Amino acid sequence: MCYIPAPAMQPRGEGRLLFDTRRGNKRTDPHMVSATSSERPPQTMVDWPPEPSKMALAWRDIAVGMSKSWLWMELAKQDIKVRYRGSMLGPLWVTISTVVMISSMGLLYAKLFHQDVNAYFPFLTLGLVTWTLLASMITEGCGVFTSTQGLIQTVPMPYSVHVYRMVYRNLLIFGHSFVIVPLVLIFFHIPLGWRALWAIPALLVLAINGAWCAIFFGMLSARFRDVPPIVASFVNVIFFVTPIMWPPSALGVWANLGALNPLFAGIDVVRAPILGQAVGVHSWTVLLLTTVAGCLGTFAVFGRFRSRIAFWV
Repeated sequence: MCYIPAPAMQPRGEGRLLFDTRRGNKRTDPHMVSATSSERPPQTMVDWPPEPSKMALAWRDIAVGMSKSWLWMELAKQDIKVRYRGSMLGPLWVTISTVVMISSMGLLYAKLFHQDVNAYFPFLTLGLVTWTLLASMITEGCGVFTSTQGLIQTVPMPYSVHVYRMVYRNLLIFGHSFVIVPLVLIFFHIPLGWRALWAIPALLVLAINGAWCAIFFGMLSARFRDVPPIVASFVNVIFFVTPIMWPPSALGVWANLGALNPLFAGIDVVRAPILGQAVGVHSWTVLLLTTVAGCLGTFAVFGRFRSRIAFWV
């Protein structure tokens, strides 16, 4: 047997490597140290945080998108500037078109429905202005993801930013159309009371409904490109079956059934307080139930298919 001496600096007692030349194997002697062995630090187990669920990612998307209000507000304003680029009047065209529509329809439909012109004009004005807001959020919500394909596929940002951008843009356009409402109220001597303040939370609830409609129909339209024209056709039909140009009392015994229309409920909670009238008995109930059901159902769909939006667009 031969011995390989340990390094001179090796502390005594660590041992040396013992090599048996006859058997060709190695064995360790208490006074020998292996020339090939090395000290290895003990391995430690690292606990990685659990991967967040799809619902947690969906909720984070909605919350982070809301925190970036500076972004979607500026994008919405930029959309309006681009839409009216080169126009002398700009957004005032929205107000002018609303005035022309109300003026042409007010006298005609007041005669058809045997309504007092002084009461019918404010009724029609608020109905059309609010309906335009609702219809725009539904129809434009269908393209909320497909119209921003470039941003979605190149810039990492929450999907909800595009939804808030669309809702805020339509609220700004609604403000341009709403300019005519005070003028109509003054001209027809309709006083404003404390009830008019209820229009503020009503608009907030309508904005929430516009957001979940945009997420739901936006995802559906990104997957199936036939959805936007179908939704637009249904919106046009619903316009004529909703008490916008005609009073709910015109339905007679069917008046209670017409009150269950969620779009009428959304219009009524804005129009009635400003006109100093009582809101329909079922309007707030129908609107809030629609809001809760729509938000919960859309959140479930958004959490399930959120990761596929970038591929669908």
